[in-house]
Amino acid sequence: MHNQEAKARAICATLREAGFRALFAGGCVRDRIRGTAPKDYDIATNALPPEVAEVFPRTIAVGASFGVVIVVDDGEHFEVATFRKDGPYLDGRRPSRVDFVDEEEDARRRDFTINALFYDPDTEEVLDYVGGQEDLRRGVLRCVGEPAARFTEDYLRLLRAVRFSARLNFGLAPDTRAAMVDGAPNILKTSPERIREELTKMLTEGYAHRSLTLLDETGLLKVVLPEIDAMKGVEQPPNFHPEGDVFVHTMLLMKHLEGPCSATLAFGALLHDVGKPATQTFEDRIRFNCHAKVGADMARCICRRLRFSNDDTDRIVWLVAQHMRLAAIPEMRESKRKRFVREEGFDELLALCRLDCLASIGTLDTIEWIQAYRANVPEETMRPAPLITGDDLIAMGYTPGPKFKELLRAVEDAQLEGRIATKEEALALAMNSVGKADVADDQAHDSTN
Repeated sequence: MHNQEAKARAICATLREAGFRALFAGGCVRDRIRGTAPKDYDIATNALPPEVAEVFPRTIAVGASFGVVIVVDDGEHFEVATFRKDGPYLDGRRPSRVDFVDEEEDARRRDFTINALFYDPDTEEVLDYVGGQEDLRRGVLRCVGEPAARFTEDYLRLLRAVRFSARLNFGLAPDTRAAMVDGAPNILKTSPERIREELTKMLTEGYAHRSLTLLDETGLLKVVLPEIDAMKGVEQPPNFHPEGDVFVHTMLLMKHLEGPCSATLAFGALLHDVGKPATQTFEDRIRFNCHAKVGADMARCICRRLRFSNDDTDRIVWLVAQHMRLAAIPEMRESKRKRFVREEGFDELLALCRLDCLASIGTLDTIEWIQAYRANVPEETMRPAPLITGDDLIAMGYTPGPKFKELLRAVEDAQLEGRIATKEEALALAMNSVGKADVADDQAHDSTN
């Protein structure tokens, strides 16, 4: 038995010994029935939060007013929730109050039937009050009770329905799908952070294409990511993109995206051509001039809208801005090539461009060239220790200023290209470069007087 499951069973046993009922609840029951290892174990009980706190030595009252207490066991956290029935929802996220009830009423307030199952670890019995086992067997995602009511209670359930359906490869029950289509505009009534978290899970866990397809079919895509919806019908030159328009290309790319992957790679891939609709022109052929730059600006706006961290935003924007540059790497000067290849996000950029190729003409020649190049260039020549520093230039009698950076870069260029290898050569190059720069400055000064 898995250690986490053993601890969850022990928590249930402790509650039973104290005179309470305790069951596994929700996703862990669903996953056990499907034969997959649960990521975590949630426990439902008729013990009230103060009673749970009395039974266990270490607890955290994270949501005691809603009946939720965290039990801490050897550093692991287990959510223990009192059976409850929710009062009216006034903000599309949280109930105005909760009433503590029995397990059957608790099941009927949950989101989807497959998430409303209980399991008694004492009797080894699955408790199903809403038909969740049958929906699991048939591969159907269905709201508990009236779908419109469930989505009105918490608008984020619109995205959760997409995520669970895509993750499990389940179909949507017709009434659930219809309620999602009707309620799609309401998703913007929830916080950008919660939307971002759901989208991130969809795109990074290995079912991005199915998720995006469902978002599109239910009308949620044009609400949460209108920039992706705008790609539809934007034609591309068939000799470069025989697969179809920008939307078709992006969807095909996301089909090749395997999880788990980072959020920055996933969103960089999704947004890599987001600038194409705004830059499409019909000259000698269809062109998208500067679409990477325009796309990078748009990606920054989207990331800010979804409240990404500054670091993640910068990485996603960089991926979008740089994704067209890889084709030029074999022809770059060695110093420029090494600087580009050693950038912190280059592995993700290479992965993105591989996906881009697979979703278009399919040739990976440049990707393979870059991989071979990286494999054959020793790290010490890719990131060599500096031969000289600013202190060396000061010791030579030069005053710190804007030319320092230019000089040090010129020296590193020569080092990266193998033209110099010693400190003496670096100092000589710097002295020669400064001398030329001084002459040029003198000539410029004379010409203006």
